[in-house]
Formats: sequence, structure tokens, C-alpha cells
Amino acid sequence: MRHRPLSVARLLAVLAGLLALLALAVTASLCLGSTPFRPWQLWQAGSDAELARDIVLNLRLPRTLAAIAVGGLLALAGALQQVLLRNPLADPYVLGTSGGASVGALTAMLLGGGALAVNLGAGCGALAVTLLVFLLAGRDHSASQARLLLTGVALAAFCGALTSLLLSIAPDGLLRGMVFWLLGDLAGARWHWALPLLGALLLLVWPFARDLNLLSMGQQPAHALGAQTQRLQWLLYFVSAAATALAVTTAGMIGFVGLIVPHALRLVLGQDQRLLLPACALTGGTVLLAADVASRIVLAPQQLPVGVITALVGVPVFLWLLQQRAR
Repeated sequence: MRHRPLSVARLLAVLAGLLALLALAVTASLCLGSTPFRPWQLWQAGSDAELARDIVLNLRLPRTLAAIAVGGLLALAGALQQVLLRNPLADPYVLGTSGGASVGALTAMLLGGGALAVNLGAGCGALAVTLLVFLLAGRDHSASQARLLLTGVALAAFCGALTSLLLSIAPDGLLRGMVFWLLGDLAGARWHWALPLLGALLLLVWPFARDLNLLSMGQQPAHALGAQTQRLQWLLYFVSAAATALAVTTAGMIGFVGLIVPHALRLVLGQDQRLLLPACALTGGTVLLAADVASRIVLAPQQLPVGVITALVGVPVFLWLLQQRAR
């Protein structure tokens, strides 16, 4: 597998372009919504300024930061799982990592746990499903890529059944909130932990980008070229599970971001993980932020769950990407 030579100038140019797109998405998110208030009204006199301050600073800004964090986490997890499986169809939703995180989080909710218990439950569920996928599929990763993917799909279906069971026994006071949360919702999402930890996970895995390039060629070639494949695989298990758990606990189940963003960037930027990983973190936030803006204005003043928008848009976009890849 060939990698386009990566220079510092190209890395900075690509990241600067992606940052500019993210800035445009942030501007649109702060300006658009079910109400006509805009950020520049914060400095105007009168009662409108106070109302604009509440809407822009207390509602739209936290939602914007949460979308950046969750989108970046999902895209980063998808990119790492696609390297681990050497399959562009891998992502937290397809492999059941998101489902395991949701089962753990919903179980903690039903047991009356607080925010810390929900986060721990989601993390344990995501890590358990990730490990089960590779344990059940066998140790020979290079010879069983289809088996890995099918095992993940089966565990995703099992987690879906467990989620339905948990919803069926949930009390009425929790049921509506749990269902809306499962659809993917950024309203009231807490970004204070998700955004810093996105940066921490990216800094943790980026120094191993060269080894990830080797691992993408296969476990045996990577080992022959000096990569510590066993340690690298455990690192990918941990980072992808932690990123998925953070995303699920912050905004619920949101599909297709972790699948489409790394796949599209790989077609445009190439396979070099030194560029692909930070690009996924930035582009994932931009894509989810655009979907969140659409969820607010499509049926305004009614707001749709952002997970519905990503699913409706993600399916045709992914089919188009498959056609482009075939060509």
C-alpha cells in the first residue's frame, strides 16, 4: 500500500483548510436555529440582547461544542477501527461498539446511577463488545476480515435486542428521555469532558501513526517491519472504545459519522494516518455540526434528533462513496 509523501507544508495546509470549514460550520450553528436571534445582537441594547444572550451563549454555543466533540470522537473511532480491521466498512455503529456503550449507559440509568456511573457503564460496554468481536472472530486477523465484520454485525444486533429489552422494562418517567437519547440528541449535551478528551485521545494515538500505516498493510507485514502489533492493537482497542463511549454518553446513538468521514477523507487525502487522524477529528465535528444545524431548521420550530439527519443523509452519501471507490 502506497502512501503519498507527507510534508509539514501539506499537513498544515490541509488542517488549515479543514479548520476554515469548521469555522464556517460554527458560524452557521451560532446564527441559525428555530429563533431569529444572531450573535451580533448580544451587543445591542434592550431586552432582545438579553434573550439573544440566553439563546446564543446558553443554548447554541454548548450544543455547537458538543457536536464538534462527538463528531470528532466518532470519526476518530471509525478511522482506528478501519485500520484495525483493514476494512473501510468498519465503524463504531456497524461493529456494535456504539450498541455496547448504549447498553452499558442505559443499564446504569435504570439502576439510578449518576453521570459518572453512566460514563463508566458506557465505557465498559464499548470495550466489552470491541474485545468480544476480536475474540469470537479468532486471533488470525489477516485471514478473517469478513469474519470480524460479520461478528461485529451480529453483536450489534444482539446489543440492539438488549436495548429493546431495557426500554421495555424502563419506567414511564425514564422511557421518553431514553428513547430520544437513543435517537441521537445534542440538546443539553455536556461537552466539558468530551472536547478535552477528544484532544487527549488524538494526542495519545497520533505518535503511533507511522506504525498504523504499517498495520494497515497487515499484521504480519507490520510485525516484520518492526511494528509492535500486539501493543498497537491494544492501544486501538482502548482508544476506539473510549472515544465511542464518550460520544454515546454525550449525545446518544449517532450513526454513519464514524463510517463516512474516514472513508471519504481516505479517498481524498490518501492512507497516511499522520494526516488522516487529525483530519478525521476536524471533519467529523464539521459534519455533525452541519447535521445538527439541519435538524434545527428543517422543521423549525420543531427540532429533529440529529441521529435521524445523519442516517437519512448518511445512507445515500455512503452508497455514492462506494460507487466512487469502485471507479
